[in-house]
Amino acid sequence: MTTTATGKLIRGYEVVIGLETHAQLSTHSKIFSGSSTQFGADPNTQASPVDLALPGTLPVMNRGAVERAIRFGVAVGARVAHQSIFARKNYFYPDLPKGYQISQYETPVVQGGVVEFFVGEVLHRVNLTRAHLEEDAGKSLHEDYAGQTGIDLNRAGTPLLEIVTEPDMRSSAEAAEYAKTLHALVVWLGICDGNMQEGSFRCDANVSVRKPGAPYGTRREIKNLNSFKFLQQAIDCEVQWQIDLIEDGGAVQQATALFNPNGNGGRGETRAMRSKEEAHDYRYFPDPDLPPLVIAPEWIEQVRAAMPELPRAMAERFQREHGLPEYDALAVTQSKAHAAYFEAATARCQAPKLVANWMMGELARRLNADGLVIDHGPVDAATLGALIARIGDSTISNNGARQIFDALWAGESTDVDALIESKGLRQLNDTGELDRLLDELLAANAKSVEEYRAGKEKAFNALVGQAMKATKGKANPAQVTELLKKKLG
Repeated sequence: MTTTATGKLIRGYEVVIGLETHAQLSTHSKIFSGSSTQFGADPNTQASPVDLALPGTLPVMNRGAVERAIRFGVAVGARVAHQSIFARKNYFYPDLPKGYQISQYETPVVQGGVVEFFVGEVLHRVNLTRAHLEEDAGKSLHEDYAGQTGIDLNRAGTPLLEIVTEPDMRSSAEAAEYAKTLHALVVWLGICDGNMQEGSFRCDANVSVRKPGAPYGTRREIKNLNSFKFLQQAIDCEVQWQIDLIEDGGAVQQATALFNPNGNGGRGETRAMRSKEEAHDYRYFPDPDLPPLVIAPEWIEQVRAAMPELPRAMAERFQREHGLPEYDALAVTQSKAHAAYFEAATARCQAPKLVANWMMGELARRLNADGLVIDHGPVDAATLGALIARIGDSTISNNGARQIFDALWAGESTDVDALIESKGLRQLNDTGELDRLLDELLAANAKSVEEYRAGKEKAFNALVGQAMKATKGKANPAQVTELLKKKLG
């Protein structure tokens, strides 16, 4: 595979994209207090005096949040800082009770790292700038209060790992695939539940355009994108807007924007919220209530030793042990659930390439169409393995297997062999019986035989079709082809 970071030019412009992703860490309590992080509680029932910044309260670091940051840093090959600093990021929103957010600025806990992913069959690498720990803000509620805004501080203090990339991506497709890969990784590592509907994983996209070879253009940041589809649509809308503006003689102003998928007649649009603040606007300074975060090298090594097998390493093992192509191996390791499904199905049928083909083909199509995830579909791994085993031993044809899969998906039965019998799909493997049928076929189709012997290949294909029709599709096509060629000389 080739590695590239280039995208196609759009109306003569190169697109430049960097992502900032907020992954909510899977701790039971908040980053600086003992309050619960459980989703869905009544407003303001999970906000402690520390979260509310009441006088006299002091933050205490959550060790579990730090360990999850270490786990991420090890997974992406980053440097985990032995000492990092927490800072106060000052801004004033109603849902920020302190008037500042505790974050990391000059010295983050995770520095550098790489995320690799495929777009089609092309391998891409995106370099990470940093990943830092910080607390989330609360939430403003507009829809339930006519002419007023409610404030829910349950999320205030929820632990986040903000993962920031270099501006390495050159298309919305790259950005979407990067985000999907990052999402799969943090879920695989167990550091984030990945629930985008609940806000556990959300992206901000920094987008600019430039003529090839020119300096970077002015970027706008599209905030709080909580689906891969909207991420890609928002970038595409923003790119077109920026190009239109520049082509009309205007200049892009640095700003933050929101994406409205229903705007512009349903085609989607981005709209500026406010001018984009620079770092100095936040007046960062070290938080006097928190000492430096010190991570001993031994702790990093303990985390490294306890790490699960990572997706890339597992994909390489599947290539080595099962002979899978790189693309297939990465596809079946896109999540822990996919990898477990692949291994269980392969153990049942000993046909890893066929399992990968079915997972990437028919199974993926059905899951997508029904909005299901792989470990909650109606055909489990053992059942698919049993079906593939019957293809391998020539009990059924590929066409017959698809019919059985349809029946399994519809819930007619979970017994592959019973379905094969009830639907009469067992292949005709009796050579003597097939030999007799082909003799009768050739005698009844003398013209096609004569045309084939005169060099017309289509005539042979017609004979194969007639043979499959005569056997009601139960003959093995490869066996039919072989026997016919022997008989025709």
